[in-house]
Amino acid sequence: MARSARAQEEIRRFLDIGAVQVAELDLDRDEAELRPGPGSPPVTHGEVFVLVRQGGRPVGTLLARVPEGADPKAVLAARARAECAPAQARGPGEAGGSGEPPYTSVVIATRERAGQLARALDSLLAQDHPRFEIVVVDNAPVTSETRDLVERKYAERVRYLREPVPGLAVAHNTGLAAVRGEVVAFTDDDVVADPRWLTELTASFAADPGLGCSTGLILPARLTTPAQVLLERHGGFAKGFTPRTYDPACPPVDEPLFPFTAGRFGSGANMAFRTAALRSVGGFDPATGAGTAARGGDDLYGFVRVLAEGHRLRYTPYALVWHHHRETWRDLETQAYGYGAGLTAYLTAVLVNRPGLLPAFLARLPRGLAHARTLTAVRETEGGGAPGDHDVRTHPWPRRLSRLQRRGMVYGPVGYLRARRALRARGEGAR
Repeated sequence: MARSARAQEEIRRFLDIGAVQVAELDLDRDEAELRPGPGSPPVTHGEVFVLVRQGGRPVGTLLARVPEGADPKAVLAARARAECAPAQARGPGEAGGSGEPPYTSVVIATRERAGQLARALDSLLAQDHPRFEIVVVDNAPVTSETRDLVERKYAERVRYLREPVPGLAVAHNTGLAAVRGEVVAFTDDDVVADPRWLTELTASFAADPGLGCSTGLILPARLTTPAQVLLERHGGFAKGFTPRTYDPACPPVDEPLFPFTAGRFGSGANMAFRTAALRSVGGFDPATGAGTAARGGDDLYGFVRVLAEGHRLRYTPYALVWHHHRETWRDLETQAYGYGAGLTAYLTAVLVNRPGLLPAFLARLPRGLAHARTLTAVRETEGGGAPGDHDVRTHPWPRRLSRLQRRGMVYGPVGYLRARRALRARGEGAR
């Protein structure tokens, strides 16, 4: 097939992707409770992406079609009871166990998105965590919109900080330096946090003194555009529904690239660190992250640096945020390139800042290259790949996005070095 014809076919398939409703279904009652996802309209007939809960806790997702004229709750509850395993008893260190979650600071970096920020802050202020503070870092602002919002609506509950240097890692480090909590959690301005998010994310720190980091579940808030549906079909940001602890003292046998496949641990929109542990490694590398030439990788850098110091990392699906995915094909192109660039940029940053990891990295390099090829492989966009099939790599991924992701991987180390040079030049200029 000619290159232009292939591209047109990919675009046709992309545009044929239909919208999917988002809903929540709680089975912890004789009669199930069905409600729309955050900001979504009531569920009707058609395709529905469902988060299944038991006792309020996420236990799985499913994709189902509700026939026209059928009762959505009855159809979805029958599917959920047949397909989603019952919730297991809580393990040690999970919320609901002994001990109160530690005092926690929530840092949310933002830039010129006051409308989204307000939605995120409203959900954070509704958390059931007993003791927490919220810090907003306004990153390289060009208007006073964010400051005005915080001062007008949230001044008594939210601290405002301004960071003039662009870059997500820089903004997160500004927040890290100012927080008062024993644990510091990070999320983004395009999420809606579940009311128990912060409690579930931080409870394990009280139970496990060796825990340095925790991550949680990220699900789509809306699946209304082809881009949003395709991203979620590709696996989205979720890491499944099985809690897991990663311990550098006992490397997982099913993770031969550990700890360098940090993307399997979680994502920056839903992560928390023991404050002292993150400060002890210098925080995030300021030459990584969105807003820099590196394009991303700041969260992955933080995971690996904390693990490399001997701290454990725990993933818990019970700490849930709903993420507003980007909406257009152009957004997906930018995101695919940024994913690739951020991956190799963070690896470069880790080796620059912790050269002692180089032998372990080189030993894993052949398998790592094979993993990268699998990660970016072209997969047909028709059939399979239902939203919610997380942590597998059989999802659709168009040729154009695969190519951009691989180009990003080649660029990542260059972007990281450019970002370091820009920071150095900015510092010299300031002096």
